[in-house]
Amino acid sequence: MRPVRLSVATAIAAVAALTAVTGCAEKSDTKAGDGAVQVTAKDDSCEVSRTEFPAGHVELAVENKGSKVTEVYVLFPDDRIVTERENIGPGTKAKVTAEVKAGTYEIACKPGMKGDGIRQKITVTGGTAAKRSPEMDAAVAAYRKYAQTQADETLPLVKVFTDAVRAGDVEAAKKAYATSRIGWERTEPVAESFGDIDPKVDVRADGLEDGQKWTGWHRLEKELWQDKKLGPDAKALADALDTDLTDWQTRVGKAEITPTSMANGAKELLDEVASGKVTGEEERYSHTDLVDFKANVEGAQHSYELLKPVASKNDPALVTELDKRFAAINTLLDTYRAAPDSYDFTSYEKVGEAQRKELSDGVNALAEPLSKLAAAVVK
Repeated sequence: MRPVRLSVATAIAAVAALTAVTGCAEKSDTKAGDGAVQVTAKDDSCEVSRTEFPAGHVELAVENKGSKVTEVYVLFPDDRIVTERENIGPGTKAKVTAEVKAGTYEIACKPGMKGDGIRQKITVTGGTAAKRSPEMDAAVAAYRKYAQTQADETLPLVKVFTDAVRAGDVEAAKKAYATSRIGWERTEPVAESFGDIDPKVDVRADGLEDGQKWTGWHRLEKELWQDKKLGPDAKALADALDTDLTDWQTRVGKAEITPTSMANGAKELLDEVASGKVTGEEERYSHTDLVDFKANVEGAQHSYELLKPVASKNDPALVTELDKRFAAINTLLDTYRAAPDSYDFTSYEKVGEAQRKELSDGVNALAEPLSKLAAAVVK
C-alpha cells in the first residue's frame, strides 16, 4: 500500500498543476546538473539543500545516510503524490526527477517506509511545462483507453469471485480469485492513483496502518486458503470489494496520465514484481504470484509498446535492449504456464529457490533498461 495519491475530486486540478512525472534510479540517463536539490535522508531527519527553486524539470539527488530503507516523495499539500522513489537502502543514492509547475509542495523522507514521513516544505516558482508531440498525445490517449478497458473488464470477473464468496462456495471462489485480479495488476500504477481505494482492495496484513480495517482481496485470500473457510464477515467483504472496484472503474479514466508517467509506471510495475511477486509475499496464502507477475509484465510492456515510436527515434539502442529483455522474461514465464495464453500458472510454492533467482534476475535485467525509458521519451 502506498501513500495517498490523486483522488477523483482533485484529479482535474492536478492536470493544471502537474504536467509530467518521472522517477529514475541512479544509473538512469537523467542528467544530474549542479542545480539538483540535495536530499539527505536519515532515521530522524530529512535535510533539503534548497527549499525554493524554479518550475520545470526538478531533480532530487537523494542520499540515505540512515540505518533504515527509506522512501522519498514530492507531495502536494493535501498529500497527493507528485513523484516518488521507494526502497532506497542505507548508504545508497537515488535520483528523482519531476516536471512541476509553480506552487507549494512538501518533500517527505520515510525511514522504514512507514508513517507520514519527515517533511520539508518547498516552493516552486515561475517556469513552463514541456511540450508534447502528437505521437506522445496519441500514446497517452491509447493508454487511457487501455486502462479503462482493463477496469471495465475487471468488474465482471470480480463478480464471479464475490458471488462465490457470498454463496459460501470456497472452491469456486478459489478458482475465480487470481483471474479477478489481472486487470488491476496490469494497470496498477493507474489503479493506485486513487489512494483511498488501493488500501481498501489490495493491502496485505503487514501493510495496514494503525487503526485500519483489513478489507479487500487479500483478506478474503487468507480466509480461503489459510483459514480454509469463509468467516461471518465474508459477505460484507465481498460486497465492499464490488463497491470499491466499481468506484475505481468510474475514476480510472480521470487519472492524470502523461508520457513520462506511463514510462515511470512501467518501471513501477516491475518494481511490484521484484518487491512482492518474486519474493512470494503478495499472494502468500494462494501462491498465485505468477498470475500477478505475468499481468504486471503485460501492463509494463503495453506502456512500452505505446511509447516505442517516440523512444525508437531518440534511443534506438534502448529499444533494441528492451525488446530483447521483454521477450526473455515472457519466454521464462511461459515455462510456468499450462498453455499459451493461459493464466493457469504453476503454484509459486512449487517454484524452488534457484528458479526464483532466475525469475528475479530476469526482472532485474528488464528493470534496468526500463528505468531509462522516461528519459528516452523526453529527449
